[in-house]
Amino acid sequence: MKTIQRLIGYLDAVNEATGRAVAWLTLGMVVVTFAVVVLRYVFNIGWIAMQESITYMHAAVFMLGAAYTLKHDGHVRVDIVYRRLSGRGRAWVDLLGTLLLLLPMSGFIAWASWDYVVSAWALREGSGETGGLPWVYLLKSTIPAMAVLMIFQGVALALRSLLIITGHPEAAPEHDPAQEL
Repeated sequence: MKTIQRLIGYLDAVNEATGRAVAWLTLGMVVVTFAVVVLRYVFNIGWIAMQESITYMHAAVFMLGAAYTLKHDGHVRVDIVYRRLSGRGRAWVDLLGTLLLLLPMSGFIAWASWDYVVSAWALREGSGETGGLPWVYLLKSTIPAMAVLMIFQGVALALRSLLIITGHPEAAPEHDPAQEL
């Protein structure tokens, strides 16, 4: 059991670090957006690369922060039943949802995006706009990266759920979503 808890801790730590790192890009988006507006409307200057950088940052926050959001139970959930279940009942729902939906979908996204990303890297694909950013291949790389991070978090969630189902309450998440209402 200690090995499983260490693995859960490692997978959680990867997504925690990634989420905290990309969260700083939200500040970058605000600063760059402000700069774009000031440059455009005060100085009548515009750079496509600055405008594209906002899109790149937004994509990175969304794609690389998805697993962090899952880790913190922040995804939208329509649950009229889940919140009323016991800890063990929620663990069953989490386990089945992870095994039947999250992991297969994340695996499919990783598989389906692979050729798309490889060809972008082979071409060192850049922006189609004159003066745009030359790193479209890096932007496209966030797609399989998101899938891998979601798989990591899915494995951690499934293992944690299994521990709860088998009677190891110390594996329960820090907060109880049922208490939020």
